[in-house]
Amino acid sequence: MSRQLHLNAFLMSVGHHEAAWRLPETDPYADLDVEHFKNLARIAERGKLDSVFLADGPALWDQIGRRPSAALEPTVLLTALAGATSRIGLIATASTTYNEPYNLARRFASLDIVSGGRAGWNIVTTANLEAARNFNLDHLPAHKERYERAAEFVDVSLKLWDSWDDDAVLADKENGVWGDDAKIYPPGHEGQFYRVAGALNVPRSAQGHPVLVQAGSSESGRNFAAKYAEAVFTAHQTLSDAQEFYDDLKRRAAEHGRDPDHVKILPGIVPVIASSPSAAREKEEQLNGLIKPEYALPQLAALLGVPVSSLRLDAQLPDDLPEEEAIEGAKSRRTLVVNLGRRENLTVRQIIARLGGGRGHLTFAGTPVQVADQIQNWFDNGAADGFNIMPPVLPSSLTDFVDQVVPILQERGLFRTEYTGRTLREHYGLPRPANRNAGTPVHI
Repeated sequence: MSRQLHLNAFLMSVGHHEAAWRLPETDPYADLDVEHFKNLARIAERGKLDSVFLADGPALWDQIGRRPSAALEPTVLLTALAGATSRIGLIATASTTYNEPYNLARRFASLDIVSGGRAGWNIVTTANLEAARNFNLDHLPAHKERYERAAEFVDVSLKLWDSWDDDAVLADKENGVWGDDAKIYPPGHEGQFYRVAGALNVPRSAQGHPVLVQAGSSESGRNFAAKYAEAVFTAHQTLSDAQEFYDDLKRRAAEHGRDPDHVKILPGIVPVIASSPSAAREKEEQLNGLIKPEYALPQLAALLGVPVSSLRLDAQLPDDLPEEEAIEGAKSRRTLVVNLGRRENLTVRQIIARLGGGRGHLTFAGTPVQVADQIQNWFDNGAADGFNIMPPVLPSSLTDFVDQVVPILQERGLFRTEYTGRTLREHYGLPRPANRNAGTPVHI
């Protein structure tokens, strides 16, 4: 089979555009409506997409005046979506900075079993001070420390997911033996950040363990992804930047002894779709015209590491911005935004409009054919293995993509017309990992 796209639906409330909730068509209470998300998951599954994806953070994201700000815990919500769907993958974000390995490994193993092997974990280190202050901390942990902690967190999680052999359960009624204790492998882990003694109380799932996803493009993020990630969510504004990232990450994965084809790189794209280019631009302009700069300015200032007073709406970015090395938050996203503003000579007001739809991800307004062309161009030219589709308005933009863009990609032989597997690993073309503990002597 020829190489094919991987497409995920990144679901956020009533859409990724921060002003989507102000449109007459949208329900401003939908962020707490499970039926809303079930409908979105079914639309995505109708389009044969690889997965739905939920972002998350352990803090209130915005001033609640800006946009719908409630967020159900994603593994709980995805468990509900597992019962409403049968094939589509289910990826949730969870932080390694503000969780413990045992609890989180158990939650994801449970979701994986409940869904029949469709779970994925988007691993983040969480780059905002608000979250730190919700967990007994006065300061955001340093960028380097967050990634060191994340690496050990994932190592422990893998040990926990491998703490049962695939055939540990015997269910031998005649002899009264439910399971084989010799096939349980307690991690006995003692490291810099964690001590975890016992085995997980959930067995291995149909796909071995959840698919590991990573989102972060800094130097530390790239190294982390190259070692652990099986799919990478990333943000790029230009083909050349995406190609550089793609080549670099595939090379780093190979240096870790991994098959680069087993690391799927999926940039975000915010497709604004209409029947003509002018109608698509009108849609985009309508949304951007509903943005309130007084809400967007503080967030942009925080990302750049400057006081709000240093940004003027109708002027370009200041010349004396802090360098990336001085940023302890989202380093790669800060650099993307600065480069965007400098490259296109944008005012702060124009930057806010560009970020309003996708927070730095590529926004593309056009006809269904033009959107398909854009996706294929990056896919054919070594910039992506697929895309994280970020509908600006939900559910309408997701429906537009599934009903109008997906058929074009299918006609071009670039995307599946039917699911051929049942697990998320099968959708991504990833092997089921062997249990690294199988055959290891057990000491209890």
